[in-house]
Amino acid sequence: MIFEEAVTLTQPFDDVVLAVKDAFAAEGFGVLTEIDLQATLKKKVGKDMDRHLILGACNPHLASQALDAVPQVAVLLPCNVCIREVDGGVMVEAMDPGMISTISGAEALEPIAAEARERINGALARLR
Repeated sequence: MIFEEAVTLTQPFDDVVLAVKDAFAAEGFGVLTEIDLQATLKKKVGKDMDRHLILGACNPHLASQALDAVPQVAVLLPCNVCIREVDGGVMVEAMDPGMISTISGAEALEPIAAEARERINGALARLR
Protein backbone atom coordinates (compact mmCIF):
# COMPACT_ATOMS: atom_id res chain seq x y z
CA MET A 1 0.00 0.00 0.00
CA ILE A 2 1.28 3.48 -0.82
CA PHE A 3 -0.54 5.31 1.97
CA GLU A 4 -1.12 4.73 5.62
CA GLU A 5 -4.66 5.41 6.77
CA ALA A 6 -6.04 8.81 5.93
CA VAL A 7 -7.47 11.04 8.62
CA THR A 8 -10.09 13.67 7.83
CA LEU A 9 -10.44 16.53 10.29
CA THR A 10 -12.97 19.35 10.51
CA GLN A 11 -10.71 22.09 11.89
CA PRO A 12 -9.49 24.96 9.70
CA PHE A 13 -6.63 24.10 7.34
CA ASP A 14 -3.96 26.12 9.17
CA ASP A 15 -4.94 24.54 12.49
CA VAL A 16 -4.65 21.07 10.95
CA VAL A 17 -1.17 21.89 9.62
CA LEU A 18 -0.03 22.87 13.12
CA ALA A 19 -1.67 19.78 14.63
CA VAL A 20 0.05 17.52 12.06
CA LYS A 21 3.45 19.06 12.80
CA ASP A 22 2.86 18.61 16.54
CA ALA A 23 1.64 15.01 16.17
CA PHE A 24 4.60 14.02 14.03
CA ALA A 25 7.03 15.84 16.35
CA ALA A 26 5.63 13.82 19.26
CA GLU A 27 6.65 10.69 17.31
CA GLY A 28 10.18 12.00 16.66
CA PHE A 29 9.68 13.49 13.18
CA GLY A 30 10.76 16.90 12.06
CA VAL A 31 9.58 18.69 8.93
CA LEU A 32 12.43 19.13 6.44
CA THR A 33 10.40 20.46 3.54
CA GLU A 34 7.07 22.15 3.00
CA ILE A 35 5.63 22.37 -0.51
CA ASP A 36 2.53 24.46 -1.17
CA LEU A 37 1.03 22.68 -4.19
CA GLN A 38 -1.81 25.16 -4.50
CA ALA A 39 0.55 28.14 -4.87
CA THR A 40 3.10 26.27 -7.00
CA LEU A 41 0.61 24.96 -9.55
CA LYS A 42 -1.16 28.31 -9.71
CA LYS A 43 2.15 30.05 -10.46
CA LYS A 44 3.56 27.44 -12.85
CA VAL A 45 0.52 26.33 -14.85
CA GLY A 46 -2.32 28.64 -13.81
CA LYS A 47 -4.21 25.84 -12.05
CA ASP A 48 -6.80 26.76 -9.44
CA MET A 49 -7.19 24.18 -6.71
CA ASP A 50 -8.01 23.78 -3.04
CA ARG A 51 -5.26 24.10 -0.47
CA HIS A 52 -2.81 21.22 -0.65
CA LEU A 53 0.45 21.00 1.26
CA ILE A 54 3.17 18.34 1.25
CA LEU A 55 5.35 18.06 4.34
CA GLY A 56 8.61 16.13 4.10
CA ALA A 57 8.76 14.44 7.51
CA CYS A 58 11.94 12.84 8.80
CA ASN A 59 12.85 10.96 11.94
CA PRO A 60 16.62 11.58 12.05
CA HIS A 61 17.42 8.42 14.02
CA LEU A 62 15.53 6.17 11.62
CA ALA A 63 16.89 8.00 8.58
CA SER A 64 20.43 7.57 9.88
CA GLN A 65 19.90 3.84 10.41
CA ALA A 66 18.41 3.47 6.93
CA LEU A 67 21.30 5.37 5.32
CA ASP A 68 23.84 3.24 7.20
CA ALA A 69 22.14 0.10 5.88
CA VAL A 70 21.57 1.28 2.31
CA PRO A 71 23.03 4.69 1.35
CA GLN A 72 20.97 4.80 -1.86
CA VAL A 73 17.79 4.98 0.24
CA ALA A 74 18.35 8.75 0.38
CA VAL A 75 16.41 9.10 -2.89
CA LEU A 76 13.31 7.82 -1.06
CA LEU A 77 13.59 10.17 1.92
CA PRO A 78 11.87 11.98 3.58
CA CYS A 79 8.42 10.49 4.16
CA ASN A 80 5.71 12.65 2.62
CA VAL A 81 2.67 13.76 4.56
CA CYS A 82 -0.06 15.42 2.48
CA ILE A 83 -2.60 17.82 3.91
CA ARG A 84 -5.40 18.83 1.55
CA GLU A 85 -8.82 20.36 1.58
CA VAL A 86 -11.64 17.97 0.76
CA ASP A 87 -15.41 18.32 0.90
CA GLY A 88 -16.26 18.73 4.54
CA GLY A 89 -12.78 18.92 5.97
CA VAL A 90 -9.06 18.57 5.70
CA MET A 91 -7.53 15.20 4.83
CA VAL A 92 -4.14 14.08 6.14
CA GLU A 93 -2.42 11.21 4.33
CA ALA A 94 1.03 9.79 4.95
CA MET A 95 3.32 7.68 2.84
CA ASP A 96 3.73 4.08 4.01
CA PRO A 97 7.45 3.79 4.86
CA GLY A 98 7.19 0.10 4.03
CA MET A 99 7.45 1.22 0.41
CA ILE A 100 11.07 2.11 1.08
CA SER A 101 12.05 -1.46 1.90
CA THR A 102 9.81 -2.86 -0.85
CA ILE A 103 11.18 -0.59 -3.58
CA SER A 104 14.80 -1.05 -2.50
CA GLY A 105 14.46 -4.80 -1.98
CA ALA A 106 16.79 -4.42 1.01
CA GLU A 107 15.77 -6.68 3.88
CA ALA A 108 17.92 -4.59 6.25
CA LEU A 109 15.43 -1.75 5.85
CA GLU A 110 12.39 -3.80 6.87
CA PRO A 111 12.67 -3.29 10.66
CA ILE A 112 13.47 0.40 10.20
CA ALA A 113 10.46 0.84 7.92
CA ALA A 114 8.30 -1.07 10.41
CA GLU A 115 9.29 1.30 13.21
CA ALA A 116 8.69 4.32 10.98
CA ARG A 117 5.26 2.93 10.07
CA GLU A 118 4.43 2.46 13.75
CA ARG A 119 5.45 6.04 14.51
CA ILE A 120 3.53 7.46 11.54
CA ASN A 121 0.44 5.52 12.59
CA GLY A 122 0.96 6.92 16.09
CA ALA A 123 1.02 10.45 14.71
CA LEU A 124 -2.15 9.83 12.68
CA ALA A 125 -3.84 8.36 15.75
CA ARG A 126 -2.98 11.53 17.72
CA LEU A 127 -4.89 13.54 15.12
CA ARG A 128 -8.11 11.52 15.46
